[in-house]
Amino acid sequence: MAKFLLYERAGPVVTLTMNQPEVRNAVTGNTAIEEIVEACQEISKDLSVKAVILTANGTVFSSGGNVKEMLKFTTDEVSAADIRQWYVNGIHLLTKALYHLEVPLIGAINGPAIGVGCDMVCMCDFRIASERATFAESFIRVGIIPGDGGAWLLSKTVGVTKAMEMALTGDAISASEALACGLISKITTPEQLLPAAHELAERMTKNSGNILRMTKKLIRESQNNSLESILQMSVGMQVIAHKSPAHKEAITAFIGKRNPVFLDE
Repeated sequence: MAKFLLYERAGPVVTLTMNQPEVRNAVTGNTAIEEIVEACQEISKDLSVKAVILTANGTVFSSGGNVKEMLKFTTDEVSAADIRQWYVNGIHLLTKALYHLEVPLIGAINGPAIGVGCDMVCMCDFRIASERATFAESFIRVGIIPGDGGAWLLSKTVGVTKAMEMALTGDAISASEALACGLISKITTPEQLLPAAHELAERMTKNSGNILRMTKKLIRESQNNSLESILQMSVGMQVIAHKSPAHKEAITAFIGKRNPVFLDE
């Protein structure tokens, strides 16, 4: 089977494309987790990368876990301890790699996002969907819970009530319903999906990459920390920002009424 993930670079923007449409871009039973984690590590280390687009080839964004692969967990050969290790050293690594990616992550959802696929959407900072996309927190339909952190991710994204409805029914929602509940921020035609994602990336990548990374980190941390903690973190980051070449260039360009040119990336 071919590599799961296509890694493409255009200037400061990386596009990660899930590329196993023959298995509906499932992320288990293959090398998907390892490839995604490795790509995220590479991106976080490369300060010249300022934004990432996550999308997929085929008609499905991701069907999540490979259901046939799950059958092994029901056998006597696989212990409860084995299953725990599979999650901790498997799908949990994918969750943490995408959610904690240092640069802005734009999801360009081309089709159905199911189970882990739906949760991957929630791991993105921005979510644009084709009108053909649907979303289902469908773990309950196969007799399991959202073991990838989906209960936390989905409720943070759409609120507790809507997350309860999606997770306890397993029902799919349309792109328009996803827009209404805040799961996505924009709907496009299939043809305009990637151009819309790149346009959003371009608006962000005009700014300093280092400041982008710190700003994203601050917003992420603000979801789980007190105002006092965020104020203290802000002070530390702001000292770094004020002393950076990017700040000096931005201020100089503003005063000189020109576009800044950031060379600190």
